[in-house]
Amino acid sequence: MKKILVSTALLAGVLSYAGGFRVSLQGVKQLAMAHTSAHAEDASVAFFNPAGMSFIPSKLSIVAGGFGASNKVTFQNLNTLQSTETDNPIGTPIYAAVAYRPIENLSIGFSFTTPFGSTIQWPSDWEGKEMVQKLELKSFYFQPMVSVKLAPWVSFGASYIYAKGKVNWDKAVTQFGGELNIKDEKASGSGYGFGFYFRPDPKLDISIAYRSPVDMKAKKGTATFQFPSASIYPLLGLDPSTGQDKFTATLPLVEEYTIGLTYKVTPKWLVSADFNYHGWERYSKLTLDFANAPVGNTPGDPTILVAPKNFKNSKTFRLGTQYAFTDMIFGRLGAYYDESPYSDDHFIAETPSFNTYVITGGVGFKLKQFGVDVAGGYALPQARDVRNAALGFNGQAKAQAFYFGLGLSYNPF
Repeated sequence: MKKILVSTALLAGVLSYAGGFRVSLQGVKQLAMAHTSAHAEDASVAFFNPAGMSFIPSKLSIVAGGFGASNKVTFQNLNTLQSTETDNPIGTPIYAAVAYRPIENLSIGFSFTTPFGSTIQWPSDWEGKEMVQKLELKSFYFQPMVSVKLAPWVSFGASYIYAKGKVNWDKAVTQFGGELNIKDEKASGSGYGFGFYFRPDPKLDISIAYRSPVDMKAKKGTATFQFPSASIYPLLGLDPSTGQDKFTATLPLVEEYTIGLTYKVTPKWLVSADFNYHGWERYSKLTLDFANAPVGNTPGDPTILVAPKNFKNSKTFRLGTQYAFTDMIFGRLGAYYDESPYSDDHFIAETPSFNTYVITGGVGFKLKQFGVDVAGGYALPQARDVRNAALGFNGQAKAQAFYFGLGLSYNPF
């Protein structure tokens, strides 16, 4: 029983690191229009499709921005009718990018983003405390890139992705009256992206892009157990003085396919649409290799824990619009629908996920070479019936979330 309990706890924690949700907050202007991608006015296009750099009007473009993301999850046990709410801090995703065209048909650039990550904090004594009390996830993408204009109406671009990641997770181990912390601050991985950007007509932009999966490799992860009695540590092969063990794991972040288009209905009014396809099915299994603790399920090596996964590929549909009230002031609106990558019977409290409708909007101001954009979004996650038999977690989960952002751009020449 001790072995099963600890194994389930460790699995749940690292699952959340690997299968955490994608944060669609990489451009303030884009968020205002449902986070659509076929916009090549400045360097913010670099993250979405490096090929778009070839169509930026200026030779040099610099952008930066940040967001506030507030969300709350409520879980209700339908047998006891007891409800529990999270007390999550405001998330602060950020981004920055630069694009430069040294010669007519060649552009180079760099993008920094935080596309995966969150912090969720449940009460320390809630009924799911053995799954999670607090979980903090962070990821950082560094992408150098290049774009080549193949013809006046089409370009190709590619990027290299270097990713860094952090996880810090607390949970209770009530059978022994203790707690467990899973922590790794040096996980890293690499990937790539490429795309084509088309402008067959001055009124139409088409963006086709692919971003590869990134395997985040945790080589020096630390699992720290805290129990009131030191006699428990030897049962798990741990040093009683520290209660720690090391683990390694490969934690995949998902691939993404995107098709986007923008059409100028009139010189002042444009409409944009995107389709995203996320490759969550990569999570067929998750393997953790502990240095000493015999908490695994592999015959012949009890320190290796392998768990099957049941994630599915998911889709996102986006529609946005922009209207130029003057040459300096722009109004923007959008809406999108984002599918959850798992079903009700695989719901996990560490990274709650819902089928979600999102409404967005914002305004932009252009002052010669400078641009200022503000945006906001309100999410309407659909309540779901939780039936996770593997974790013994049943009830109803609801959520609410909103986002706001400020972005700056500078196109000097």
